[in-house]
Amino acid sequence: MPTYPERIVCLTEETTETLYLLGEGHRVAGISGYTLRPPEARSKPKVSSFISARFEKIEALQPDLILTFSDLQNGIASELVKRGLPVFAFNQRSVADILQMIRVLAGIVGCQEKGQALAMKLEEGLDRVRQAARRFPARPRVFFEEWDSPLISGIQWAEELVEIAGGEPIFPELRDKRLAKDRIVREDEVLRRQPDVILASWCGKKMKKSTITSRAGWVYLPAVQHDRIYEIPSTYILQPGPAALTDGVRMIYERLASMYPD
Repeated sequence: MPTYPERIVCLTEETTETLYLLGEGHRVAGISGYTLRPPEARSKPKVSSFISARFEKIEALQPDLILTFSDLQNGIASELVKRGLPVFAFNQRSVADILQMIRVLAGIVGCQEKGQALAMKLEEGLDRVRQAARRFPARPRVFFEEWDSPLISGIQWAEELVEIAGGEPIFPELRDKRLAKDRIVREDEVLRRQPDVILASWCGKKMKKSTITSRAGWVYLPAVQHDRIYEIPSTYILQPGPAALTDGVRMIYERLASMYPD
């Protein structure tokens, strides 16, 4: 009998990417249909979206572990457990949680040292971004827009990455609110807080700049007047895994750095 799981179904992208970065991609038996990273994982059977799953297809893969994420997949996890399948549910919400997820997942598959090394490498990358951002003469005020209607401010790890990249989130009091419904904000409150930059990442659909600029009074925002409205694709920032800590934070940094050319 194998000592560690050999047939793992990952219902979100970040655990798939982590396993491949650990050199354990051969263990991945099934993936979410939204998985883009790494490209080679796309050849694996696709068994779910984010909030629905093809249970019979998952069962046919005979997994010895299924990985889920967040409260939004609790119904999927519950059904899988009822079917007698082994499930591990992650719920990382901060940068520290993401790094811990990587260490835990590495432990689950028996490569703890590789997990520690990967987490350390990612931390070092974040430190380099943090150091580079210290050259900014000022920290621009940033509104991270996770959804457009209702208007939702950024989840904790996104807000933390904004800070690491040199920005100042305009809704710091909401950063630790774990549920999206608790991060709904009013358009007039964004207007009052006058962001210098707007970063939009609408999970599952492309940002429309006209939607943002046409909101009542937003023409007077510094971000709109100086055309500092940028899309950060959700696959790079709203997947709480390596992508956010590498490409995601880099994209944020590059957009903020463009305000302060050398």
